[in-house]
Amino acid sequence: MRISVSSDLDAPVARALVAALAERGHDVTAHGALRPGGDPRWAVCSQAAARDVAEGRCDQAVVCCWTGTGASIAANKVPGVRAALCTDAATADGARRWNDANVLALGLRLTSQPLLDEILDAWFAAVPSEDAEDRENIAVVGRLDEARAQEW
Repeated sequence: MRISVSSDLDAPVARALVAALAERGHDVTAHGALRPGGDPRWAVCSQAAARDVAEGRCDQAVVCCWTGTGASIAANKVPGVRAALCTDAATADGARRWNDANVLALGLRLTSQPLLDEILDAWFAAVPSEDAEDRENIAVVGRLDEARAQEW
């Protein structure tokens, strides 16, 4: 799988994330502080990673900042992106399962190596729900993206 990763800080957990994704066999595209010469501002690098997903260059993305909140907000401004800030494995599972999230947002402050591994395990093990209500909710989100794009 092609995964875009961004971080506003060259933090140990961000480096561990890139290594963990590569160890799992994913092709990683780095942005922000993780790429030499990259723009490390969370709004800029999170948007770049999200655009990789929205424009089909990557299948999914992981965006990081100190709390994960800013990275999530910036990524969610890109039409077609459903970013979820996940602080534990159960939230990551639910985000993929019920929300068909295609961008994982992580906080650098609280994510330890063991927690990172648990979140990634849950994220990659979960599959989007085929339940009609869940699919309709995702369709509603898609229509919100379309409406927002028409306003611009």
